[in-house]
Amino acid sequence: MLDFFTIFSKGGIVLWCFQGAGVKESFTGPVNALIRSVILQVGFQNILTLTYVDKFIDDVQLRFRDRYKNELVQKGALMLLNNSFEFEDDFQRILREAEETSRTRSTTYMRAFQESEKSKKTVKSMIETKGGDKGKEQGGKKSKSSKKEPPAPEPAKVEKPSPPAQKAVQNGNQGLTPEEIIQKKREEFIRKHTAGPTEKPSKQTKVFPVFDCLCMPGFSFYANKHPVCLPLPPSSKKGGGFGGMFGMLKGLVGSKSLSQEDMEPVLEKMKEHLIAKNVAAEIASQLCDSVAKKLEGKVMGTFTTVASTVKQALQDSLVQILQPKRRVDILRDVMEAQSQRRPFVITFCGVNGVGKSTNLAKISYWLIENGFTVLIAACDTFRAGAVEQLRTHQRRLNALHPPEKHGGQPVVQLYEKGYGKDAAGIAMEAIAYARNQAFDVVLVDTAGRMQDNAPLMTALAKLIAVNMPDLVLFVGEALVGNEAVDQLVKFNQALADHSMSEKPRLIDGIVLTKFDTIDDKVGAAISMTYITGQPIVFVGTGQTYNDLRSLNARAVVGALMKA
Repeated sequence: MLDFFTIFSKGGIVLWCFQGAGVKESFTGPVNALIRSVILQVGFQNILTLTYVDKFIDDVQLRFRDRYKNELVQKGALMLLNNSFEFEDDFQRILREAEETSRTRSTTYMRAFQESEKSKKTVKSMIETKGGDKGKEQGGKKSKSSKKEPPAPEPAKVEKPSPPAQKAVQNGNQGLTPEEIIQKKREEFIRKHTAGPTEKPSKQTKVFPVFDCLCMPGFSFYANKHPVCLPLPPSSKKGGGFGGMFGMLKGLVGSKSLSQEDMEPVLEKMKEHLIAKNVAAEIASQLCDSVAKKLEGKVMGTFTTVASTVKQALQDSLVQILQPKRRVDILRDVMEAQSQRRPFVITFCGVNGVGKSTNLAKISYWLIENGFTVLIAACDTFRAGAVEQLRTHQRRLNALHPPEKHGGQPVVQLYEKGYGKDAAGIAMEAIAYARNQAFDVVLVDTAGRMQDNAPLMTALAKLIAVNMPDLVLFVGEALVGNEAVDQLVKFNQALADHSMSEKPRLIDGIVLTKFDTIDDKVGAAISMTYITGQPIVFVGTGQTYNDLRSLNARAVVGALMKA
């Protein structure tokens, strides 16, 4: 008996449904969940065991299509959601016809003993003669297991009994119909498998494996014969768990626990992929190790593979690394400093040639666009032309924002004392000047220095320790790989070693330059944020003042994981 039957479109829209008399609650929720998770990947033939189900579904489909074809074509399935299809009578009629046809085909009647061939067996039929008298008496019918005797040249008068083994075979199958022979083999099979573990097959006996039948839950078949379904005794089922549909669905639902051996080949490929995308080798190894520890012992999801599970876990970890662990809102911090009647101070540091001065000018333009005034402190007293470069940026920014539009005061000014002076002292004077002149932001430009240059690293630590800026930004290139780790570690170490307070000021954020030149090799962003734990505040994407962007963590991870 069918408890529930539904007709839905290819898009999953339920057009009509039937509920049996014993069904009191709606099946909509469970049916939709079953369709989403299982039915779309498992055929109904593996679930329903009704003999007429194939023809029944075809008849229902054809009848429903022929009756409502025009309405579905003209209005569409979405327009017919509120319409009720009067299909109950047709469905009941088709169901009755299918059930009656099935009962007619499956009805069999047992024969009386007198109608069987076994009733015609006599004592004389058990004695074999050379002259073929037995064949005449049995009407020319012979058993499948009896051997064909060659014709004798002369009729024999003396009857000779057959060997005992041959008699046993003939007595077992002679005169039986094919159905009775199959039934007898079934009984022998059940008796053999329920005899217990003490019985061992002889060396000459070939034991064939038995497999569960997919079409009839609870039945099995021989592997060496045509699949004749045999009842499977309870003792042969291990564990005695659910059978039928539940056993089949259990095989589809993910139940594998991940181990280190399962993930090792996938993680090795992931590590090589990350290194090829400019992630530092040490960082790539640490990331893969952390993912392996996170997933070890975890049960895999439904319809998932080891590779997809590991890739998704690694992708989630990379997104979490790139997302800031604290609030980074420079505009709000500047307004808060305004309320305290002091300038907001940002110090830029980094190695030589990464674009500190250019990106300082970009950030100046961004601040001016948001209505703030900026003072640039030229504290790079070491590199020739550094002051002139900043003065050029100042003129161009003031040309873009003329003083006439801002109350007659220039929005950008440069504070410089020439070359060969103490950078920490110039920064202190610039901050005091900005406070007196009511500048909103002070941007401190420092000299580029390599991370292993001890005198310059000491001077940078002194500048930061004396002036205590609100934000320390490290400017680095997106082109570097392993070098990014060494730069950031040594910069932070120098700031900590030469600090004059118990809580040294370290790098607060990162500006990643030349981001437009690397295509999808964005691994430096992962290396820098992983080693410092600090966010990437800006990325430089070109040579103009507008080419400054905030980092989109998911876009970067998508480019990183792209093959």
